[in-house]
Amino acid sequence: MENFENEQTENTQPEKVTPTESTGEAEQARPQGTSQPQGTSQAQGTSQPQGTSQAQGTFRPQGQPQQSAWNPGCNPGGAPRRESPFADSPYVAYHNPQPQGGYYQVPPQPAAPRKSGKTARRVLAAVLTVVLVFGACGVTAIGLTYYWKDQNKKLSMYYDEKLQIMQDQIDAGKHNADNQPVVPMEGMTPSQIYQQNVKSVVAITSTATLNSMGQIMETKSTGSGFVMTDDGYIVTNYHVIAGAEKLTVTTSDGSVYDAKVVGHLSTNDVALLKVEATGLQPVVIGSSDALAVGSQVVAIGNPLGELTSTLTVGYVSGIDRDVTTDGNIINMIQTDAVINPGNSGGPLFNARGEVIGITTAKYSGTTESGAVIEGIGFAVPIDDVIGVLEDLREHGYITGVLMGVKVKSVDKKIAEAYGLPLGAFVTEVVSNSCASAAGIRAKDIITAVGGYDVKNLNDLTLALRKFKAGDTATVKVWRAGQEVLLTIVFDAKPLPNA
Repeated sequence: MENFENEQTENTQPEKVTPTESTGEAEQARPQGTSQPQGTSQAQGTSQPQGTSQAQGTFRPQGQPQQSAWNPGCNPGGAPRRESPFADSPYVAYHNPQPQGGYYQVPPQPAAPRKSGKTARRVLAAVLTVVLVFGACGVTAIGLTYYWKDQNKKLSMYYDEKLQIMQDQIDAGKHNADNQPVVPMEGMTPSQIYQQNVKSVVAITSTATLNSMGQIMETKSTGSGFVMTDDGYIVTNYHVIAGAEKLTVTTSDGSVYDAKVVGHLSTNDVALLKVEATGLQPVVIGSSDALAVGSQVVAIGNPLGELTSTLTVGYVSGIDRDVTTDGNIINMIQTDAVINPGNSGGPLFNARGEVIGITTAKYSGTTESGAVIEGIGFAVPIDDVIGVLEDLREHGYITGVLMGVKVKSVDKKIAEAYGLPLGAFVTEVVSNSCASAAGIRAKDIITAVGGYDVKNLNDLTLALRKFKAGDTATVKVWRAGQEVLLTIVFDAKPLPNA
């Protein structure tokens, strides 16, 4: 039996050595009662503590003198086996990975357990998620804060500017030593306009009965109006008095008058009333055609039926707006002066205190995206209805003119497809009419009348209201690819029930 010396090397882990062969000597049992200390070598077939080496033969610690191996076959008489002198040795035998003179098989070493990083990664991911979420929320909150601060700042600046303008106008309206108002070059101040016209603005109450499921109920609605003449003619919107069974007019001093309807034109939402009174203060009629976008305007009315003689100030936001109300397309003035329910029928004044419109409607509500609609009000231009009002006051009906044609609007798609102009397409000319005498033919496209452009049927209707019977005007028509100018003398519209 051969003995092998094991050498300890640096950075070499203890390895368990398993012999490829076992000899009878190595397989003999250890005497009963003898225990092997931890850290010593043992032969095959015995339990070996972790960290020790195992090989055939005996072992000695490094640095000890080599002793002869004891052979039980040479022990006469079967004497008991001597106990190894290294049984209590504190040394641990190590195996040389490349021993000389013997054959050993080095068992594979189990891989050192790796620390699991899953928990750490999960914690880190959770922390990063929280940080990102709170960071995003923080950025969003900061962005919204700055946005609303900016919006509030702009709104504050806007109203400060408005208030400053109004304050300047109030200051400019203070009376001088001669008790005369100081009027700016561009016109009167809102305060002066109010003082001059407040007595001309009236509140109108409409009373009607409503049958609801057999129940008769009395309903009331309110609107505004203004005095046209000192003998009691009152102007308002048609929709204010539509269906009324009883009408009352209340002036600024609290006087109440019963009113009757003289006449109306629903397609322009205008009506004329009459009260039995004298000495009323009428308004001054101006010209809506002289308005320009940006002109200052003042509205006085009876909002909500309770806040009588309320003034609001604004500017002309747009002109020639086609607004559909109750199925009628009406040419309107757009303004940002506040117009509320109850303002309908009231006057819209220019900077000189002249009536240039009749407040009629406003856009309200929200858009599809949820935005609130504000600051969009409309008024009927006074120039579009003054002829109607004068006809009603003088004759009790609308005289107007009769052209003697049947027309329809040119479709925009057809006009683009065939290169035609927009206008009123003549489908029929009435025989012996002024249109027939002027030379207007069927299939003509009327594009202008008396200098007023005509893009559709509504434009033609508005243009004809500018004329009276006997007036002469130039009619521009498109015929067979050419522009033709014709002269027409308007006929009078037939009397009602004639």
